[in-house]
Amino acid sequence: MALVTTKDMFAKALKSDYAVGAFNVNNMEIIQGIVEAACQENAPLILQVSAGARKYAKPAYLLKLVEAAVIDTGVDVALHLDHGEDFEICRKCVDDGFTSVMIDGSKHPFEENIRITREVVEYAHAHGVVVEAELGKLAGIEDAVNVDARDATFTVPEEAAEFVEKTGVDSLAVAIGTSHGAYKFKGEPRLDFERLKEIHKLIPDTPLVLHGASTVMPEFVARCNQYGGSIPGAQGVPEEMIKEAAKYGICKVNIDTDLRLAMTAEIRRYIAENPSDFDPRKYLGPARDAIRDMVAHKIKDVLGATDKR
Repeated sequence: MALVTTKDMFAKALKSDYAVGAFNVNNMEIIQGIVEAACQENAPLILQVSAGARKYAKPAYLLKLVEAAVIDTGVDVALHLDHGEDFEICRKCVDDGFTSVMIDGSKHPFEENIRITREVVEYAHAHGVVVEAELGKLAGIEDAVNVDARDATFTVPEEAAEFVEKTGVDSLAVAIGTSHGAYKFKGEPRLDFERLKEIHKLIPDTPLVLHGASTVMPEFVARCNQYGGSIPGAQGVPEEMIKEAAKYGICKVNIDTDLRLAMTAEIRRYIAENPSDFDPRKYLGPARDAIRDMVAHKIKDVLGATDKR
């Protein structure tokens, strides 16, 4: 049992056309629910921490909670920084014990993205830590990431090949039509699989990453709205599209919004049906169970990662 890198996870996934779930964490109950599901499904697991999570829970608490989950369950976990905005935050996470970091230089011009990413790669690799980078811009909002749809750009395959060669990055997040948040598509969902195929063809040994990949599960949206929420028109990436993407080099699938929806839907339901209860354990317990069941479904039915540990 240990904190591990994603190297072996991704090498196995690349050979077998499944993907590893990367789930964002913010507190104890979310971590417990996710790890319980991974144990149940005997699946590889990435727990990732965003800028918003670091601000909310504080890095020391999150690190110790993840370490406690490893001790409690015996499951190996890759602890990943999601959307690190600069070298300093990546360096800090490497020094704190993260086993994987993402440097998101996608807001910068291509050459500057290469320079920043290479700097992070050199530092992280010297400390046994792997690095994810991003090329192209996903639309949507998630914690510190806020990109207008008009500024979103798809990943150019030839640039992806050049980027990987010049940076030495371990995995690459690509933009093929997904977006952050609960409102991913205004019309019919569509991903550019031809673009993904071309990227995978040019860099077949590089694990690719799909950000903004929550399916925004309708049952959770409906339950939130049923018990006082207001989430009209929320729409995510259909599960069949996630399965298809795993055939073309997608080894890591980021999931955050579905965790938030599952937890919030169950909390809303419990409080509405038990108005006299004020013990947080009474509603956080069922919320944790809802996360566990949802993550188990993702691992087994969407990512195909059951028994792949």
